[in-house]
Amino acid sequence: MGELPAAPAEAAAGLAVYGAQTVDADAPASARQALVDADVPARLAARDPTLWGPDAAADAAAGLGWLDTHRRSRELLPQLAELTAELADLDHVALVGMGGSSLAPEVITRTTGRPLTVLDTTDPGQVRAALADRLERTVVVVASKSGATVETDSLRRAYWQAFLDAGMTEAEAGRHFVVVTDPGSPLEALAAELGAIVVPADPEVGGRYSALTAFGLVPCALAGVAVTDLLDQADAFAASLARPEGNPALALGAALAAAATAGRDKIALLADGTGIEGLGDWVEQLLAESIGKDGLGVLPVVVESPDSPGLSGPGVLTVSYGGALAAGDVPGSGAGAPDVAVNGPLGAQFLAWEYATAAAAIVLGVNPFDQPNVTEAKEHVAEILAGESATPTPSSTEGAIEVYAPAGTPGDLAGALRHLLDGVPDEGYLAVTAYLDRHADAGAARLRPLLASATDRPVTFGWGPRYLHSTGQYHKGGPPAGSFLQITGSVNVDLPVPGKPYSFGELQAAQAAGDRRALSARGRPMLRLHLTGRSAGLAQLFDAVGSLRA
Repeated sequence: MGELPAAPAEAAAGLAVYGAQTVDADAPASARQALVDADVPARLAARDPTLWGPDAAADAAAGLGWLDTHRRSRELLPQLAELTAELADLDHVALVGMGGSSLAPEVITRTTGRPLTVLDTTDPGQVRAALADRLERTVVVVASKSGATVETDSLRRAYWQAFLDAGMTEAEAGRHFVVVTDPGSPLEALAAELGAIVVPADPEVGGRYSALTAFGLVPCALAGVAVTDLLDQADAFAASLARPEGNPALALGAALAAAATAGRDKIALLADGTGIEGLGDWVEQLLAESIGKDGLGVLPVVVESPDSPGLSGPGVLTVSYGGALAAGDVPGSGAGAPDVAVNGPLGAQFLAWEYATAAAAIVLGVNPFDQPNVTEAKEHVAEILAGESATPTPSSTEGAIEVYAPAGTPGDLAGALRHLLDGVPDEGYLAVTAYLDRHADAGAARLRPLLASATDRPVTFGWGPRYLHSTGQYHKGGPPAGSFLQITGSVNVDLPVPGKPYSFGELQAAQAAGDRRALSARGRPMLRLHLTGRSAGLAQLFDAVGSLRA
């Protein structure tokens, strides 16, 4: 990390980007100048689909609507006001969706302090807890462009059955659903059968760019967020996007690209405590899924606090984010300052990061609108659910942990962990993926800083299957430098998926196994630890990792 300048390099409509100019200037060649020379600001603002090359033109032509979706989304405001009034008695909002359908609403509601239950899991304990929470007062927002996503479909089925089991008629149950989907999708037809209200999504916007479409606005409006403010903030900021100067989003994109081309391809994301909460998780998906492909990309590393390990080091660019600062304030200075800071209102933040990602992709030579490797794990899951999988045998069992170590490596817990850490290459990273309950097993996230203290390599943490729709693309399609620690847990009380021949526990296990199979096929180092007792297993694992640091 370095010392930020006393004044922002770029600012517009209340959003300022600090330090980007220095990062770009330190690179072998200026990414900013290359983008300006190619007239990228004007061409991107004009939705030119040729900017990423002929192979990406079709995807870009179909997916550049995020540049002005905040204006089209104003057409939804009367429907949202009517919907909020009509469902005023349903004051518990539950969002069922994955990836881009859930991450932005979670950021918006956390930042504005509004309650929202986000269900993007297949863990049976987490699902059961959600179904038992104020069911009679719950409105379920089912968010999916097509409705074919297995997690979203399974959770929608579970809620429907729960309403019926609570004594509601089908007509009464239908009133508890609001569906956000593309016009003409299979989910739209299903919603009509259920008697659910449908709010159309913007078909010109891909999932991870959909923060300011119906996917972001519907659940937040129902939760009481003043969503018009977000649109106003984005609209004010959009005027800067075509300019070669006074364009903070361009400065941010150039800095990300310049850092990556200079070998700083790990982006540590840090909230600076000035009012925006959880944006790092949304940026993580945006960057990883948009740029992590063709053996290229930048790895987002979401860190917990300014004191957390992993904020700096070889190959790491530290980027902080937060709300707008008062005149004369800067986000930090001295040795602990981030390399780049992005401060401004949330609606402008969404648009700035989307633009920056698209601009960085031009420099790096990748298509930011596809996700070619996301389907790999999904295909393996289908095979495993169909019975095409053998039951593995643990290398060892220690207390409440079963160790599944690769052949030829230490099979004991301490030895397997040390072997995994020692094997992370100099330019590599360790990804911890936990197929557990994000609430009941929340302590598992402590493993990221603990492991980061035990190695000088970047360490990421993701909840399964949530991360499959985020960093999962980078894991398979990005640089082949990842090592993986997968954590699974025994299910005490399972839950059937209504209308399907499998349970949530079986689906969760299949998703974990499918990801292992996809990573193994690509030669990625993998260690799996299965907790036969979740609380006891996590405590034991914390002790084991702590001993590595000693």
